Amino acid sequence: MPRAVPGAASLSSYPAPTVPYVPVPPVRRSGEPAFRQQSIDEIGQPLATTTFVVVDLETTGGSPADAGITEIGAVKVCGGEVLGEFGTLVNPGLPIPPFVAALTGITEAMVAPAPALTEALPSFLEFARGAVLVAHNAPFDVGFLKAACAKFGYPWPGFPVVDTVTLARRALTRDEVPNCKLATLAAHFHTATQPSHRALDDARATVDVLHRLLERVGSHQVHTLDELVEFCRAVHPVQRRKRGLADGLPHAPGVYVFRDGSGRPLYVGTSRDIATRVRSYFTAAETRSRMTEMLTAAERVEAVECAHALEAGVRELRLIATHKPPYNRRSKFPERVHWLKLTDEPFPRLSIVRKLADDAGCYLGPFSSRRTAETAAAGVYDAVPLRQCTRRLSVRTASPACALAEIGRCAAPCELQIAPADYARHADAFRDLVHGDPAVLVDRLLARIGELATDQRYEEAATVRGRLVALLRAAVRLQRLRSLTSIPELVAARRADDGGWELAVVRYGRLAAAGTAPRGTAPRPVLAALLATAETVRGGVGPTPCATGEETELILAFLNRPETRLVESSGAGWCCPASGAERFHVLLQKADAARSSTDPLSDRGGPRTIHRPTRATA
Repeated sequence: MPRAVPGAASLSSYPAPTVPYVPVPPVRRSGEPAFRQQSIDEIGQPLATTTFVVVDLETTGGSPADAGITEIGAVKVCGGEVLGEFGTLVNPGLPIPPFVAALTGITEAMVAPAPALTEALPSFLEFARGAVLVAHNAPFDVGFLKAACAKFGYPWPGFPVVDTVTLARRALTRDEVPNCKLATLAAHFHTATQPSHRALDDARATVDVLHRLLERVGSHQVHTLDELVEFCRAVHPVQRRKRGLADGLPHAPGVYVFRDGSGRPLYVGTSRDIATRVRSYFTAAETRSRMTEMLTAAERVEAVECAHALEAGVRELRLIATHKPPYNRRSKFPERVHWLKLTDEPFPRLSIVRKLADDAGCYLGPFSSRRTAETAAAGVYDAVPLRQCTRRLSVRTASPACALAEIGRCAAPCELQIAPADYARHADAFRDLVHGDPAVLVDRLLARIGELATDQRYEEAATVRGRLVALLRAAVRLQRLRSLTSIPELVAARRADDGGWELAVVRYGRLAAAGTAPRGTAPRPVLAALLATAETVRGGVGPTPCATGEETELILAFLNRPETRLVESSGAGWCCPASGAERFHVLLQKADAARSSTDPLSDRGGPRTIHRPTRATA
């Protein structure tokens, strides 16, 4: 099996060359000082310099569908200072119900000479342009404004919205106020203006309430607009309490590791921006219960900066496979893959195995589960009559046949009814699938599907279609993997977003080195340094000798991007067989589209029945 040569440099151990390049920095734990000045984007919009427009509406009812706006009042503030006010009565074009007139004091006589909403709305939108919209019970007021914009053809500006009701519920306790009504909060904070169910008065009162609430949330480390919006959301107490774990993390691509008090990895993830991604775990956007459970046990977050996203993805896979964090679900057990093996004997058979052996067997895979391997094996049995018994057969001595031979599902080599040379043609169909052209198996399975569909046996046809898809997908994956893992060394470069170059050295399908040539730096000297310090990798046994299938597929995705350039390649070059399984990609797409159809490989809809494939004997 492959191994790293002792003393060879690892993926992250790049010595300082004489040319400038971006090295992989050491691990930095959350809470440690970063010793750098943050940018304005990282700090966010400070609340002290944010312009708020506090708005209140008076309406004829509670729903925009059957009610109109009778008054708009708004106050623009910034840094605790009033910048302007907007107030106008509006003719709703509807009668005002008596109880509404009694509540607000606005009568039909008052709004008769007032401008219509078509005139008042553009003026308000201009007044509020570029500001953060604030309202008490914001869904009500914003709902009316959005409905008016939609009705009269004005695009909604997409204001950031802050609801003082939600903010009060987060910042105040039941012991302080019995409810979060505007009148209750105004009385609690002793506002200069008392709400009176008139739009401008209520907006002025809401301004005072807003300022008092902002003073309160400052003790919760809420100092920017983004933090205020996040504070208003329904965040779990654990998320709010542990949000400090994201402090000090870099804004760079890499891997982050949540650890508990004993240092055990709990969860490993990757991102193009570590700090932003880790912060998202402490927001309302993160609703997974297992992540909340993980945060309860987490005590720190470690960050490993990487040269680019490919290196970060590879590091993530390797860390997960090594530590098997309890809260990661995928990629934890790469050693549990399965292979479909055609044995090396006079009458070969299919066997599902867990490891590759250095023998003359023919292997198809890797499969993520035994059931998928069984489905693929059943597809082979549908196409060619390979034997399914497990005993070793002699070419001279006959042995009793099984039931499959009696029903014509096996060529009965046990009874010597078929010569080894004739039986080898069936085995060669499987070898062709693995190494090159799968046409024999595909044609026979398609013919079988056609027969079943003609007989209107659609459920059985769907089962055969699933087996065909499993076989083709495995063949496509294997041929793609082998095309890269057979190359001793391949160097690729991708133009980075900042104008530099992302560099990758791949050996036998394993990422041996990764680096970045910054903009304005010649990439060739950087590449020479990477090649000199890259991990030494030796080829091994099987289609994936030096890395997991997932890692090699991640590299393939990087290489297949349109902007990636191949710089150097040793060996025979990177290629797939022209007559390989990849040429059936249209068939795979058609099968995917027909999964829910009654007639397989057609576009007609219908019920879908899932059948467990015939178990292949290992």
